[in-house]
Amino acid sequence: MATGMLVVMAGVYLLARAFADLHPAIGFVKAFAEAAMVGGLADWFAVTALFRHPLGLPIPHTAIIPRNKDRIGDTLAQFLKDNFLTPAVVARRMRHMDVAAAAGRFLADPDHGGAGRLREGASRLLADILDALDDDRLGGMAKGAIASRIRALEVSPLLGQSLEAAMAEGRHIPLLDGIINRAALIVASNEEIIRDMVHERAGRILRWTGLDENVADALITGLNKLLYDMADFPDHPLRIRVNEMLADLGYDLQHDREMQAKVARLKEEIVENPAMQRWIDGLWEQARAALLRAARDPDKTMAGKFGEALRQLGTTLQQDDSLRDTINRFARRATVGATASYGDSIVRLVSDTVRGWDASRVTERVENAVGRDLQYIRINGTLVGGLVGLGLHAIDVLL
Repeated sequence: MATGMLVVMAGVYLLARAFADLHPAIGFVKAFAEAAMVGGLADWFAVTALFRHPLGLPIPHTAIIPRNKDRIGDTLAQFLKDNFLTPAVVARRMRHMDVAAAAGRFLADPDHGGAGRLREGASRLLADILDALDDDRLGGMAKGAIASRIRALEVSPLLGQSLEAAMAEGRHIPLLDGIINRAALIVASNEEIIRDMVHERAGRILRWTGLDENVADALITGLNKLLYDMADFPDHPLRIRVNEMLADLGYDLQHDREMQAKVARLKEEIVENPAMQRWIDGLWEQARAALLRAARDPDKTMAGKFGEALRQLGTTLQQDDSLRDTINRFARRATVGATASYGDSIVRLVSDTVRGWDASRVTERVENAVGRDLQYIRINGTLVGGLVGLGLHAIDVLL
């Protein structure tokens, strides 16, 4: 439109000049068109000079934005720092913000007031971030953290305490009964193996007289009787002995340095085992998949027990003044502290990012953002210039 108006004014000027002698009023038309061309060309030059050299000519003080992009980045960064990223400004703004109440309202009723769209948008953003992150690097960090936590865990005292607690409550008895019953089944299903062992180890005289069969029968009968007695009588001496051994093991696990060292070595061997590494890999994959599912389907997540717990937390945040004040105070301190610690880094990030942009890229972005509005300057310049020319011509005629 702006260029079209300039072309129209040029045509009107040429026509008015050609027919200037026909009527005195044509002089006013000519003056308007002439001044409109001057105003339109001047503003075209001004608008174009912001983004590039007019007509490609290296005229001084043109292509202002490309030439000054570094200074623009520094100025923008300094503006952010002075008006947004100073601890005093952040503290003043945070003082009037009720972060806890807002979080409470969101958790208690996430679909109210368009918050559902906010939740879905945040969920999509979280899912995109999880998808975009380098899985090998992120997974390696997560799996390394899991392995480090396992290595740092004092397993021996925990095992000892668990064993003592189980024995004190009698929770080890079903396990011991199961072992005894299983042993009885093993003896019953492997009688031939026991007989072959006795036959192979018996002397020639025992085999010749057939006494090896009697010895095998006696051995099998004795084993069965021992196991049945242990199963039937809780006070059986061998069961008592097993309980004593378990109690000693629980004590050693908690207090014996040598035993603890053995458990630590065994734990290290388990962690280094390829099967354990595959288990950790699977654990990470399951956790990542669960996070993605929750992020992509927030409604399903909020519908379960976890969602109910979040809604209860939201209600509590709205009703408990003391808790809300504590959270708001923590949010203010955390935000102000982050601003004090990382405000300069954020400013440098903005400045360095703009510096790293190509000049043509900066020009394209700014021109796409404001260039359309700047064309109205050319339109207004054409009209205002024409009116000024018309006024000057009127003064010249009158005087």
